Amino acid sequence: MDRPKHLKCNIKNRAGGVRLLFGLLLLLTPSVAHAYVGPGAGFAFVTSFFLLLSTLLLALLAMLTWPLRLLWRLVRRRRPPAAPRAQRVVILGLDGMDPKRLRRMMDHGQMPNFTRLAQLGGFGDLATTCPAISPVAWSTFATGSDPSHHGIFDFLAPSRKTYRPRLSSTEILPPRRQLRLGPLLLPLSRPRLRLLRRSMSFWSILGRFGIPCHVLRVPITFPPERFDGTLLSAMCVPDLLGTQGSFTYFTSDDDDATGERIGGRVVRVRLHRDRVVTRLPGPPSPLRRDGEPLDLPLSATLDRPRGRVRLRVGSEQVLLEPGRHSDWVTLRFRAFPGVTVHGICRFRLASLDPFRLYVTPINIDPRRPSLPVSHPFVLSVFLGKLIGPFATLGLAEDTWALNEGVLDEEGFLEQLQLYETERERMFFAMLHRLRRGLLTCVFDGTDRVQHMFLRAERGRVPGAHPWARAPEGNPCADAVDQVYRRADALLGRLMSEVDFGDPRNLLLVLSDHGFAPFERGVNLNTWLVRQGYMALQAGHTLPGEHLEGVDWTRTRAYALGLSGIYLNLKGREAQGLVTRDATDPLLLELKQRLEQLEDPEGKGASEGRATIPRPIRRMFITRGMYRGPFLDDAPDLIVGYERGYRASWDTARGMGGAQVVEPNPRHWGGDHCIDPELVPGVLLSSQPLRFDGAAMADIAPTVLELFGVTPPPSMTGKSLLEPRP
Repeated sequence: MDRPKHLKCNIKNRAGGVRLLFGLLLLLTPSVAHAYVGPGAGFAFVTSFFLLLSTLLLALLAMLTWPLRLLWRLVRRRRPPAAPRAQRVVILGLDGMDPKRLRRMMDHGQMPNFTRLAQLGGFGDLATTCPAISPVAWSTFATGSDPSHHGIFDFLAPSRKTYRPRLSSTEILPPRRQLRLGPLLLPLSRPRLRLLRRSMSFWSILGRFGIPCHVLRVPITFPPERFDGTLLSAMCVPDLLGTQGSFTYFTSDDDDATGERIGGRVVRVRLHRDRVVTRLPGPPSPLRRDGEPLDLPLSATLDRPRGRVRLRVGSEQVLLEPGRHSDWVTLRFRAFPGVTVHGICRFRLASLDPFRLYVTPINIDPRRPSLPVSHPFVLSVFLGKLIGPFATLGLAEDTWALNEGVLDEEGFLEQLQLYETERERMFFAMLHRLRRGLLTCVFDGTDRVQHMFLRAERGRVPGAHPWARAPEGNPCADAVDQVYRRADALLGRLMSEVDFGDPRNLLLVLSDHGFAPFERGVNLNTWLVRQGYMALQAGHTLPGEHLEGVDWTRTRAYALGLSGIYLNLKGREAQGLVTRDATDPLLLELKQRLEQLEDPEGKGASEGRATIPRPIRRMFITRGMYRGPFLDDAPDLIVGYERGYRASWDTARGMGGAQVVEPNPRHWGGDHCIDPELVPGVLLSSQPLRFDGAAMADIAPTVLELFGVTPPPSMTGKSLLEPRP
């Protein structure tokens, strides 16, 4: 492949390169947001000035030493043991694409390019992981191994020492050495960023054989791993505040509740002579011991005759019209003379009077990244210069803003389309540079729109989701089909630019799981309390957030996250109660009782059932399924919910609710965290494969064999290629 000159140097992605050159890294104190399911990741900062300067010096050093490094790579690089079956492989990931919906739309002639691809090579279901959760499935995609080999079982995992939740895939710790100067705190060593996914990715293996790999926005790739290729991180990249996505909403309406909300905050402002003067909150100061937040002055002047607002934030000015997102606006937070933290955001004016202004989470500026979001480090800078600023937040589409009512349906769909357009531009920019090797890119729109709009199709169903409206009165009723048709157009463009009829080129289109309605949530901790498996401290009737108020000396089981139940195991948990001898009987008892759980209030709520539904289809005892080295990171029981059900929002946060089973009150009315048998993904190929029984773990060994590389024994998946003649 002919790489861009910016990338030929293959500069190593070193957050610590700044330390080697200047000995200065800045740490931003972690903050908390519940974007998606849990707390934010925390955030490590480096000043843009030092980063850019050090990047230039490293680039100069790389160019001077390029001949020697090239010779060294040629000497140590291994050749694939077999002849490759393909010269170029493109993997198009469409998160959450559902095979039933896809087949229906294909049958009705709405997906002509998917139909053409299926006729060219084939189309089948792709079994997802257990549990059927995105970080688990995409980690399996990357490593070709089951969760017990890569260690990711959920978005969140409990600390065995404190029982508090942590992100399961990413760890960000402060520097070991810091200098205190009065109110200032100067780090003398680099923050520690670590990807917790174990097992080697298939693109790292291909890099060892000199096969170019370009990985764009595949989930669970933050912080970016160093390998002989390029990678732009996705899920778990934090925003500039260190959370997984925190919006800001300014309002002059006295009826709008202000203060912290899940996923952001609402700020009350006053209109004075058609002008609003306030401040936009930013990240905590990376140099102050008290972490006092940085902010920028924000003023808005209403132009009522023209129906618009002139906004000024920091040194930037922008004209806003109601109902439209602005372009990306650059934000410069000055932490200290010579120390500036860069971010980008979009604004959306909801109304002039009352004044309502939505601000997206403040993304890391890819052109001046304050921490590595790509490998090599300059890749994000290169893409930012090539296509303009783009969303870097791992979960960029602001689902919580829609859940909280600060962003309407039309605004959410507009935002989603803007981000999809950015992804398409970077995808084709890298495709045009691909002469041989691998390009893989994941698009999130199919997942996000089904989470937020699947309930819009159920407006006429008795007992349907509380947010549902009759389709004839809902302009967003076909939002899901629209994003599927957009995916078909994307596929059509891809197939027009690359000849996939040529056996040297191969295209795989896949999704990590399908989708189902989410109408009722199960409060597992409430059930555990009522059945005597969880005890509470005096004064508590239910566990609070992050399992607050639980009496661990009398508790045998607890729930946290979306996937399952953990035993309070002696020798594993800090205050473990359950002995090893009592483990198997307790697991069998919980499995049998939960599989018999009934929901009398849910009669007819989903799929027109005539009998009292059982929310849980199957319970999986994890040690009976997996044998990998990281099984201790797993829930002891994984819950396979029936269609229409899922872990409640309270269960995800380690809380208990008033009822064991309750209606889902949020806009988020579609999900996939259920029995994996009910939500397979899709797999299409431009060449014939063994589609029968194909699973997410099979993709990695298949791609390795396409390039003539033998899959390592650690991969639990199998190749889908037909044996060589």
